[in-house]
Amino acid sequence: MPKVRIQVVKKPTVISLFAGCGGSSLGYKLAGFRELLAVEWDDNAVATFRLNFPDVPVYHGDIAKLTGEECFRLAGIKTGELDVLDGSPPCQGFSTAGKRRFDDPRNSLFREYARLLRELQPRVFVMENVTGMVKGCMKQAYLAIIAELRSCGYRARGEVLNAMYFNVPQSRQRVIIVGVRNDLGIEPSHPKPQTKPTGPKQERDAAERWLTPHQVASARTHKARHLAKRNGFGWQKLSESSPSPTWPKTQILQTSPLWEYADGRLRAPSSVELKRIASYPDDFRFTSYDAQWERIGNSVPPNLMRAIAEHIKTNILKEAIYEKTQDR
Repeated sequence: MPKVRIQVVKKPTVISLFAGCGGSSLGYKLAGFRELLAVEWDDNAVATFRLNFPDVPVYHGDIAKLTGEECFRLAGIKTGELDVLDGSPPCQGFSTAGKRRFDDPRNSLFREYARLLRELQPRVFVMENVTGMVKGCMKQAYLAIIAELRSCGYRARGEVLNAMYFNVPQSRQRVIIVGVRNDLGIEPSHPKPQTKPTGPKQERDAAERWLTPHQVASARTHKARHLAKRNGFGWQKLSESSPSPTWPKTQILQTSPLWEYADGRLRAPSSVELKRIASYPDDFRFTSYDAQWERIGNSVPPNLMRAIAEHIKTNILKEAIYEKTQDR
């Protein structure tokens, strides 16, 4: 009887730390990855994640209490078997919008990420954070983070990527650190820009969110005051011809991106617009409009992470790792 060669294709695997509502998870899913575990502590973020990824196990709790052994049990893997460990540790302490204190306790959560990285020993890791961590005095913190990640047994390299070059109608810059396990002998790399920047389209829905005359007056006064100070604060005008500004995690009308009309009216984006500006599909579900604003403001745009995941799959993990043949 002749031998039949069968091609077995195995999807690359990923575990997501600080998973949020699933922006990164969606990106990996679109890139053909299989998510083995998501780790998140925020109640609403977990509820949103489960709405959209019902088949992915979730560790709902404090990451500091999550051991590598528990990760292995929940994900069904052993040391070194995981392909990608992804994570976006809370970044408020590094943000240029905050006080940027080097000793901010929120900046220490990357150590929990590094601890699990050391225990799990995935082939590749991806860590995302705000650009504030590579600016001014915070650059010392960034160098400390890189050194810690390399000490876990990885070649690590960071690069600033802007989502507007990766099919996202929003200008959102983030530091993306990619690491490759030393024994693989492959240098870490990042995807090149894929698209030209585009603006969001107006997609008004039944629940119109017009600012009241009082809110309009307050928003304009607030902006005029900051324009006089030349600090750039105040609400920002959305335009179909250019990418949306970076999305904030809190809806404060005086500082949020708004649509402006010829008659002077201002309108907050609709639910459909919020999702599309961040590259979420229309069928992605959130628990409420207000929760949606915060979840999107805290998340990595799915299309940006898809580009990163596809680059890792093709250029670092290599398709050959997942394509095997066997005789029977």
